[in-house]
Amino acid sequence: MTREKGFIYAARTVSLIFTPFYLPLMGLIALFTFSYLSLLPISYRLLVVAMVYFFTILLPTFLIHIYRRLQGWSLLELGQKRRRMVPYVLSILSYALCLWVLYTLHIYHFVSSIVFGALVVQIVCAIINIWWKISTHTAAIGGVAGALFVFADIFGFNPVWWFCVVFIVAGLLGSARMYLRQHTLSQVVAGFGIGFVCAVLGIVFY
Repeated sequence: MTREKGFIYAARTVSLIFTPFYLPLMGLIALFTFSYLSLLPISYRLLVVAMVYFFTILLPTFLIHIYRRLQGWSLLELGQKRRRMVPYVLSILSYALCLWVLYTLHIYHFVSSIVFGALVVQIVCAIINIWWKISTHTAAIGGVAGALFVFADIFGFNPVWWFCVVFIVAGLLGSARMYLRQHTLSQVVAGFGIGFVCAVLGIVFY
């Protein structure tokens, strides 16, 4: 394996590991770690995590995979701006369904607020994508930073080390997306900023 192929493989691996759909799951883990919800039975917390994982990661990933296979596109071909709208719609519908299920089951408000914040990020990115190809990968990690910012203020914990991890991941992820020529620096930075702002506003005003 040549050095260039090694970098490409590493960039693709980073992009696959940190998909744009992990924002609600990461926010939920932080919520169950630092808030009073950590006192809930472990079985209940695992059930909620599994439910959120299904609707916000597994379901949209499966639906987008089926759509891509039906179209005969590779992952890189699917990344073209004009081909991203259907995946956006599929992910938005999955997140909306998750929010409805959480509301129906009367799950704690803070859990629903995380999913709502992630839904806002998806919708805003979809609207921007009509004119400009923004990075949903960095929007997701920006959303994680926004959720940490809000919950650190609400529950009074020190988020410094978590922010360090988030910014390191954001740097790796943004570099990977640029190396794969999927986004420019401005698209990567704008994605992070939009994700941060949308997550903060979505969680605070839900």
